[in-house]
Amino acid sequence: MIVITGAAGFIGCNLIRALNELNYNHLIAVDKFDNELKNSNLEGTKLLATIDRNAFIPWAKENAEAIEFIFHLGARTDTTEMDLQLLRQLNTEYSKSIWKLCVAEQIPLIYASSAATYGNGELGFSDDEALIPQLKPLNPYAVSKQEFDLWALAEERKPFFWSGLKFFNVYGPYEQHKGKMASMIHQCYLQIQETGKVKLFKSYKEGIAHGEQKRDFIHVDDVVDTLIKLMHHRKNSGIYNLGSGKAKTFNEMVRQVFASLNLEPQIEYIEMPEGLKERYQYVTEADLTSLKTIPVIPQLF
Repeated sequence: MIVITGAAGFIGCNLIRALNELNYNHLIAVDKFDNELKNSNLEGTKLLATIDRNAFIPWAKENAEAIEFIFHLGARTDTTEMDLQLLRQLNTEYSKSIWKLCVAEQIPLIYASSAATYGNGELGFSDDEALIPQLKPLNPYAVSKQEFDLWALAEERKPFFWSGLKFFNVYGPYEQHKGKMASMIHQCYLQIQETGKVKLFKSYKEGIAHGEQKRDFIHVDDVVDTLIKLMHHRKNSGIYNLGSGKAKTFNEMVRQVFASLNLEPQIEYIEMPEGLKERYQYVTEADLTSLKTIPVIPQLF
């Protein structure tokens, strides 16, 4: 059996569909399953069972011998959530429980970290593990991810294979349930359909014009391909960036979305909420040097 937490979510459901295409059908889907729109992401997939996230750890302890691999993708991913204790409970502590299970039962593990841990990027975007303690996340969500990365690195007992992946800006199908947390590409498409134009935040950083803020956009298919390659390889444990390796400006991204719809770009620059200004990332760009050292990866990028 292969376990996927966050199974009904964006990356989780795309992973399940890809595994089904490879004839992996003994899949255990773990999630909260309280959102009908999100649950619809799993329609048509082949699953052995669905398990509520709160019931998963006891179930896994009883069925550990049958678990071949765990993809821990579930988390509270709202970057505007200010309740750090809630995020620590759902992200950090829950991940520790899964890690300890994998150590005790020798189950290989891949878990989702986040590029949000890099904060404003003042220290760059190298995933060199020696540099990770120096990172300064800008919001409680990123703090919860950073805290688990640091805890995992410090643990003496580790799964025989484990990998934490710092996802950058992932986009693709089945993210409609994410609302304001959906990728900017998805949000731009919706804005164009509804209003014919796209609203972007103004820049408040000297030397960066409006819309020239940058993000590393990566399609979910590339993320899923990497996850599956690592599942098969099961070597080179560690924490890795997972992005395209090349940042694009929001202006460039929006122009490409308009072009795909055969429309002329219409962009309006709007004020950024005051509470966001101090926590805003002006650039993200994955350094893929470490990831490309894994033999099965370079051809993907």
